[in-house]
Amino acid sequence: MSKLLDIKHQIHALIKEYHDEAFKAKPFVEGESAVPVSGKVFDHKELTYITDSALDAWFTTGKFNAEFEKKLAKYINVKSVLTVNSGSSANLVAFSALTAKELGEERIKPGDEVITVAASFPTTVNPILQYGAIPVFLDVTIPHYEIDVELLEKALSHKTKAVVIAHTMGNVFNLDVITAFCEKHDLWLMEDCCDALGATYNGQHVGTFGDIATLSFYPAHHITMGEGGAVYTSNSKLKKIAESFRDWGRDCWCEPGKDNTCGLRFCQQLGDLPMGYDHKYIYSRQGFNLKITDMQAALGLAQLEKLDEFIKIRRHNFDLLSKTLQKYSDKLILPEATPKANPSWFGFLITVKKDAGITRNDLVQKLNDKKVATRLLFAGDLRKQPYFKDYDYRIVGDLPNTDIIVNDTFWIGVTPMINDEMIAYMGKCFDEILG
Repeated sequence: MSKLLDIKHQIHALIKEYHDEAFKAKPFVEGESAVPVSGKVFDHKELTYITDSALDAWFTTGKFNAEFEKKLAKYINVKSVLTVNSGSSANLVAFSALTAKELGEERIKPGDEVITVAASFPTTVNPILQYGAIPVFLDVTIPHYEIDVELLEKALSHKTKAVVIAHTMGNVFNLDVITAFCEKHDLWLMEDCCDALGATYNGQHVGTFGDIATLSFYPAHHITMGEGGAVYTSNSKLKKIAESFRDWGRDCWCEPGKDNTCGLRFCQQLGDLPMGYDHKYIYSRQGFNLKITDMQAALGLAQLEKLDEFIKIRRHNFDLLSKTLQKYSDKLILPEATPKANPSWFGFLITVKKDAGITRNDLVQKLNDKKVATRLLFAGDLRKQPYFKDYDYRIVGDLPNTDIIVNDTFWIGVTPMINDEMIAYMGKCFDEILG
């Protein structure tokens, strides 16, 4: 055993040496170096953790994943975290859980309505469509870019079963109003927190206000597993259902490598199967296999150790960009935090005013020419996406702010990859273009 530990220590030392040589920081050169909107930030620890997982030769979900789920649950202050292979899969599993037959008349069925927004990422809304429910689109507010809560009562119908919305770009939607609305009308609340890990409202983590919530660990997000995501909840029934959907739809809840946790493996009669049919191969719902590998979880563990620092840098970059661009408030609408929220910013949203003397497209092109990367607010308006023409939906009002977002809004990065020198350069670029 000591020989193996000696070898592992040698490997660790070589990994650090390799990292320090292969991933040397490069000096920032204005106009030549890219200013990114997002990306992975890592050091030798991530490579070491991944290697340790590989050396265990346990390639499916295992001890690293169990530790990651436990530590993330403690961080968020929630009872259960279930990892999945992407944020999109997290949304699928979370919404699937709300359709389960165990929920009785409260479950979401085909034809039921789900309140959401069109200014969104597709896979926040896609599970609604996949289960035959009807999205009901509300407008968003500017400069918060969150659901307009004044429209909630107008959106309500006898078919309404849930509210499914994302905390946009690390900001937070009005959880006081949303939770009160859901409680009043006995609706499910699913919080998509893929862009908002670490954001709080009244000091409480987002995702802990509703019934179930989701995260993404794609490289653009606050921490990364390469590909990965999570579903989290404090509702034990929903946790069990979500786990089943994630794990092939099976009725058994044994962890990988374990058998007969329930003690009833060979003594039940379920479905039309014969008595004693192996419980490990009984499926109670139409599920998926959306688990991650232990190597991904190992990467996530190393990233989780850096999460607080990542969020601190994101907030610092957001504040510095706000101060830098405030001089152009006559031409640009700058983003603002929702009252009572402490956002965990994903990006810095900017809306170009109609009388700014420049269009969004022109400004974005000029910034990209100067190596300042930009992105639009995801799908802009899902109703206008090519694939959405095949689906039914309902809207409340004309969604005027959503139209503004489609035509006039974009964002720049606050990622920990960006430093003060880069933000100063971004300020110069805006000065050259708008000054």
